[in-house]
Amino acid sequence: MSSPSRPQTIDFDTARLQRQGSRNRPAAPLAPVDLPRLSQQLSQQLQSSLEAEKILGFFFHGVQRLIPLSTMAYQHQESDLYLQLGEDSQHTAYYALRHQGKSLGHLVFQRASTFTEQELSDLETLMTCLAFPLQNALLYRVAVQNALRDPLTNTGNRNAMNQSLPREVEASHRHKQPLSLLMLDIDFFKNVNDSYGHGTGDEVLRVIAHVLKTQLRNIDRVFRYGGEEFVIVLSNTDRDCAATIGERLRRSVLELEFPGPNAALNMSISLGCSTLLPAESADSLLRRADNALYIAKREGRNRLTMAG
Repeated sequence: MSSPSRPQTIDFDTARLQRQGSRNRPAAPLAPVDLPRLSQQLSQQLQSSLEAEKILGFFFHGVQRLIPLSTMAYQHQESDLYLQLGEDSQHTAYYALRHQGKSLGHLVFQRASTFTEQELSDLETLMTCLAFPLQNALLYRVAVQNALRDPLTNTGNRNAMNQSLPREVEASHRHKQPLSLLMLDIDFFKNVNDSYGHGTGDEVLRVIAHVLKTQLRNIDRVFRYGGEEFVIVLSNTDRDCAATIGERLRRSVLELEFPGPNAALNMSISLGCSTLLPAESADSLLRRADNALYIAKREGRNRLTMAG
């Protein structure tokens, strides 16, 4: 059965629930429950958390008590949230969720057999339980993200890095996977502000931050550490791969041109790289990258130095 080309829209305000037939594999049987009782239970449970991931998990497992599902996927671009529970299957039901005129993202359900009309009707009824809990969770998520985001460069700020880096280090030690860190500084950035003004300086920061992000994987994290300093956390990346990535970033910045009053302005970056050692702390990993960056700047800038 071919997949539908676009999702159906569920407007929680009008309760005009449109359906689309789909793809999915039945999950293991759970304790049966009727629709009214499940709706009541879900309404209470979904209001017990402000974490969108937890709310969606509650909903997925609750729905499985009435409707066999193998997969539920959710996406909300504004809050940069994508979650998939279960494994892909053949038949799919798509829904675009709206409440009070605002998008609450998209839900996709999958299983091995086609959904019946009654199952779709029950599924749509249950989705109305998501309206307020999901809306509140998304608002909370966006507020937290804004508090941890640098508004000029749209990267994580220093507080975000201080929260994220220890978790990455702990996960790297636990799973015995490599972790590398790049610390970079825009060369002679003060001269840009002094000669061309802070407006040009802000544009240089924005463009370079954008270039950094476009050259990295989705799992890598970029943080603005200071005025013109950035830290990049490279998950599951060893020393050699980190060096390759650092060189790619350095060359990408060299290729940029910024308009100046008399001639185009070219910029460069200096980078220090450290790779996590056995039992090393986040502070030590960051300090070694900072020391390597200092060496790169002392030796002439526009270069990458690897920590010993």
